[in-house]
Amino acid sequence: MKIQAVRGFKDWLPEEFAKYEYLIELAKNILKTYNYKEIKIPILEKTELFVRSIGEFTDIVQKETYTFQDRNKEFLTLRPEATAGICRMIIERGLFVNPKPLKFFTVGPMFRHERPQKGRLREFFQIDVELFSELNPYIEAEIISLAMEILKAPFFQEKEQKIYTLEINSLGCSECRPKYREDLLKFLEENKENLCDTCKERITRNPLRVLDCKIETCKKVISKSPIITEYFCEDCNAHFKNLKEILDFIGIRYVENPRLVRGLDYYVRTIFEIKAKGLGAQDTVAAGGRYDYLLEELGGPYLPAIGFAIGLERWSISIFGDEEKGGVLSSEKLLEKLNPDIFLILLGKESLIKGFQLATFLRKKGLRCEVTYEEKSLKAQLKNADKLSAKYSLILGEEEFKKKSAVLRDMRKSIQDNIEFKDLEDLSVKVFEKVKNGV
Repeated sequence: MKIQAVRGFKDWLPEEFAKYEYLIELAKNILKTYNYKEIKIPILEKTELFVRSIGEFTDIVQKETYTFQDRNKEFLTLRPEATAGICRMIIERGLFVNPKPLKFFTVGPMFRHERPQKGRLREFFQIDVELFSELNPYIEAEIISLAMEILKAPFFQEKEQKIYTLEINSLGCSECRPKYREDLLKFLEENKENLCDTCKERITRNPLRVLDCKIETCKKVISKSPIITEYFCEDCNAHFKNLKEILDFIGIRYVENPRLVRGLDYYVRTIFEIKAKGLGAQDTVAAGGRYDYLLEELGGPYLPAIGFAIGLERWSISIFGDEEKGGVLSSEKLLEKLNPDIFLILLGKESLIKGFQLATFLRKKGLRCEVTYEEKSLKAQLKNADKLSAKYSLILGEEEFKKKSAVLRDMRKSIQDNIEFKDLEDLSVKVFEKVKNGV
């Protein structure tokens, strides 16, 4: 029987992993300049954590989590997002007593049992960024600016492409949102017959999620629904106005979307999404917002927070494209790093052991070195080096060892040079210098 991967889970081939690794490294370097510290949290958490944090009646908890009982009859869930786990860590480890702000980021897989989509499978990877502190519009603007800076980082040597659109909104606070929710619920009940079956269920469970439906019939209804910005209290109105003024001042373009919501119950006030061209209906690459009470609801102290997550798959597609079409940047140079810097061609049985030692020296110097350790002809090994797209090949046989002179061949230019050497370590130094300098 042919065994295939589980639906919604996929293998990462070297070509794809190289793109992700590159983007992750860019993000990490930027986050560290903002003094964010990397952490790791468990993939498995107690189901209760997500019921309490995300909301018992959200679609994620009701329909989308991978939840099961272990052998101890305890309900566990593969994490659908990272924020709840980070909050649990802060409480369990007592980190809330540390000097503020607490600034963390983590990179890893999340799991949701939903219909696989372009750039979002059932196992998907995120860069998650969280800040815990007393908040104000300046900190919120910095978080939004940070997310935009990370997404644009691949263009630092290229002309910046206008592929990202920032949408912002405020969900108000505990003072002004109840009235809005009441009027929205009334409106949705009156228009229930024109909504899809999923949204009909959402009305009583989580009415705000109806605003996020992508089905055209629902979007038509939603276009006439009450707008939350018209319900703001004086403080929320001033807060949102201040945030926009700061974004204007620092030159970050944005679109106000009064019907923008997030699929989690814990958000208050500022929320945002960053969308990319060319991804179709599921075009959100990064999203986040503010949550003031989550730590407290999970048993910790009152400590507001704000954060965002970047979907690595969608970010990669927005930059490099996918199998269907190319992206705005070529990954050719990036993928070249998967090829060997040098291929050792060892001629004769006596050369194999010496080649083993030479390969060790070269790898310690940081060269990607490939050796087959097979007694094949020079022609066959050159052909092999060419198939592997090696930049250089080094020819070493008994004659070369006797003369203390190896042949370094540039596989792309089809030119070669003799390298005189005293011993294998001396040869490794000279080969390293020539390969790195492109000579």
